[in-house]
Amino acid sequence: MSEQEDQLVRCFASVFPALTPEEIRTASAESVAVWDSLAAVTLVAVVQQEFGVEIDPLDLPELSSFEALRTYLGLCRDAGPKRDVNTNQ
Repeated sequence: MSEQEDQLVRCFASVFPALTPEEIRTASAESVAVWDSLAAVTLVAVVQQEFGVEIDPLDLPELSSFEALRTYLGLCRDAGPKRDVNTNQ
């Protein structure tokens, strides 16, 4: 398991403390009863803080599982840092 996946497991554990690491890796909005809209927003906030990324709110509906977030973070990492449109950097 990669360091990034370990970090993501910790993010999920902070929002869904009742889940085991094994349950977290298979977690989705459909399989976790307490995964409601508030939990989803909290999870995204935790992930943004932990990984130093900005998640587009339009992407939230697709980020409804551990695997989806893991894949998304991999794509963010591969894309490199975002440019600040206000400072053109």
